Amino acid sequence: MRTKIVATLGPASMDQNIMKEMALLGVRVFRLNFSHSDAAHFAPVVRKIREVEKETGLCLTIMGDLCGPKIRIGEVAGSPRQISKGDQVFLGTPDMASRSDGLFISLDVPELLEGLAEGMPVSLSDGMLQFRVTRVVEADRLVVMEAQTGGILTSNKGIAFPGKTLRVAAMTEKDRRDLHQGLDIGIDAVALSFVQSREDIDDLKAEISRHGTWIPVVAKVERKNAVDKLDSILDAADAIMVARGDLGLECSPAELPVLQKKILRACRHAQKPAIVATQMLLSMVKNPLPTRAESTDVANAMLDGADCVMLSEETAIGSYPLEAVRFMNEIAQYAEPYYLDRIGGPYVPKAEKNPPKFLAYSACLMAENADSTALVCHSTTGATARYLSSRRPAQPIYAMTTDTRVMRWMNFFWSIIPVESPIEPYSHQKRAEKFVQESPLFRPGENVVIASGQATPGMGTVMTNEIKVYYK
Repeated sequence: MRTKIVATLGPASMDQNIMKEMALLGVRVFRLNFSHSDAAHFAPVVRKIREVEKETGLCLTIMGDLCGPKIRIGEVAGSPRQISKGDQVFLGTPDMASRSDGLFISLDVPELLEGLAEGMPVSLSDGMLQFRVTRVVEADRLVVMEAQTGGILTSNKGIAFPGKTLRVAAMTEKDRRDLHQGLDIGIDAVALSFVQSREDIDDLKAEISRHGTWIPVVAKVERKNAVDKLDSILDAADAIMVARGDLGLECSPAELPVLQKKILRACRHAQKPAIVATQMLLSMVKNPLPTRAESTDVANAMLDGADCVMLSEETAIGSYPLEAVRFMNEIAQYAEPYYLDRIGGPYVPKAEKNPPKFLAYSACLMAENADSTALVCHSTTGATARYLSSRRPAQPIYAMTTDTRVMRWMNFFWSIIPVESPIEPYSHQKRAEKFVQESPLFRPGENVVIASGQATPGMGTVMTNEIKVYYK
């Protein structure tokens, strides 16, 4: 399948045989959720994934997902409490409890209350309880809220302030420890939660550099202000995750589908991969088949051009982890051919001065016209493969590189199959030809289009500058 599957590992999927079956069904990225465990717990899991790589011959990527500043309220007196629509409750710092004359909700991060004004929305319990600020008792310390919906309120639940910029860094001290320990055990990519600006990405990349290495950074878009700053975040990040759970609390559920489409389109134009996540096949946590709405949701993500679709609870704690992956694979068998038929050929670049994009487009057009079996490219950084993938050709893309870190980054991209390249011969073009000639994937008489970059005397930055139709 062209769309990659990201599977979250947990108690339901830690068995090596289950991981192997997942990989054979299309999982190329395994997600380790640091919200629930640490590097010491995940170290043997990493070893199992590497064993699966050896057994299957597939390149697999391990993504560590950092917890981020998950914001929770404190203890609620008499928890659980029934909240009815129209109820008045107080929200403030713990020292303000004595000034409330009703139900008090404490929040021990004063920065979150800064600028909270009358009329602003507040969401609790993953959006199940909605409030609106009706009165500011003391600025930045204590407010009165009116319940817009009814439900059960319990202690230590998550709280969100839709649309409000929070003066809280995306990376916590726990995240920094988890990052360095995760790098020590061999994670290949890292996802950052609650990104608000490119500065959050720059902070994480600097921390990775301090460790003396490089891995791709996935920015989780789950704040409305991250959507507003998407262009600058895209410029800094190596991939984007549309984290629909928390993003769905920041905006109207009616707006979320359009936001998803806009983000996916922006990612493709920027040659950055996009992951669609959260509740994709959620009913399969307990049921062997998804709902019709869920299967349609997954298909629509593929039809929107998502590079990856992600499973969370379904594979981490669900009763049917393999069935969930298998069903995603089956959906792709129907959705992807229709997607290719609908776009009617490689995407035409917009009018701009961008030689790499136009060379990639030309290579895809040539492959279509020559009925090529595949596109093969050689790139040190993966840039050539990224540009080819963004044009969405019908042929698979074999991306050759000598850097295993880049190989594992390529697993996030639509239709790219990473290939480890030998150091010899020197010419990238010759390496690609050697791969085609020796690989059993291609039969004698078949042709492939090879795109590569080789420095010439007057060339500054090395970029894709050769396209060749090669017959085996």
